[in-house]
Amino acid sequence: MRFTIIAVLVGLILLATLLPLSRRTEWMIRDLDFPRLQIAFVALATLVAELILLDLEEPSSIGLVIVTVACLLYQAWWIFPYTRIYPNEVKAALGVDEAERLRILTSNVLAPNRNADGLIALIREHQPDIFVTLESDDWWQARLDTLEADYPYSLKCPLDNLYGMHVYSRLPLEDTALQFLVEDDIPSMHALVVLESGRKVRMHFLHPAPPSPTEHDESTQRDAELLVVAKSVAGLETPVVVAGDLNDVAWSVTTRLFRKISGLLDPRIGRGMYNTFHAGIPFLRWPLDHLFHSKHFTLSFIRRLPKFGSDHFPMLVELAYDRRHGADQEGLQADADDHALAREKIAAEPVKVSDVHEPQA
Repeated sequence: MRFTIIAVLVGLILLATLLPLSRRTEWMIRDLDFPRLQIAFVALATLVAELILLDLEEPSSIGLVIVTVACLLYQAWWIFPYTRIYPNEVKAALGVDEAERLRILTSNVLAPNRNADGLIALIREHQPDIFVTLESDDWWQARLDTLEADYPYSLKCPLDNLYGMHVYSRLPLEDTALQFLVEDDIPSMHALVVLESGRKVRMHFLHPAPPSPTEHDESTQRDAELLVVAKSVAGLETPVVVAGDLNDVAWSVTTRLFRKISGLLDPRIGRGMYNTFHAGIPFLRWPLDHLFHSKHFTLSFIRRLPKFGSDHFPMLVELAYDRRHGADQEGLQADADDHALAREKIAAEPVKVSDVHEPQA
């Protein structure tokens, strides 16, 4: 009986591990990219149970242990970079002039959430240079506008469809644009922010729709939006930051492809997952809110802030412009297959790289 129960558990773990390998189960890839951490925990618990309950002198028991270990290692390979024992991808900031620092707070507010005071309190406490809200509608805009004395520069797109977006900045914003790159009701925002030093940083704020039964059967819209932005910033001399709720986990095929094509760095690598969703369910949390940047920057700090009623935690990141110190930082590298895949995903939607607004420094 014990053998049967464990065999069933191993079979379920193996199924969850191997299904993403089939191109015919693409919709399951999208789902199963998310719970890799949870699958790894279940595999680890199953392995412990096997070592305690099974007769390890039996070949069948050894076979189950080997399969479980293989499943555990496969899931761990994806999430290992987001642990503290992995080397940092982004260096820690050292002695950088305060005028060259950029502090950004991003928050999916959850449109029905009415605790605007909670978010405003966090903004006042942490004093970001820029804060970005997702799912913000007219109600949220009216509350956030109370901060305009401190944040006089803004981009606003209140919507009632869960894709409203607002950017408020205490630093000047130049060459701004509000765009609907792939879908007519899903905005993105693009601008140059002028640091206190006078240096200009190219910013792109995104919130593409996720693949889900209630949104889209496929991930093509999200993938195309991410990848046209990735191609538009690749190899730029201008410092770049891309931030937002990307509706995808940090270790997914799509997010990794975005990093490869763009050449941008992930400050979480070697520091932690910083899971932001779901704030109310501890065991079902994933890193959906992202900030990527060019190698012009090193990292002062990255923090997940307390929840305030949304299903997402806010994220706070401070970058430091230090081109000399950051010059040898390296992220993921794209090969010919990656570029081909990116072209294929972009071609699936009526959008081109040239459609992305390119703020000029």
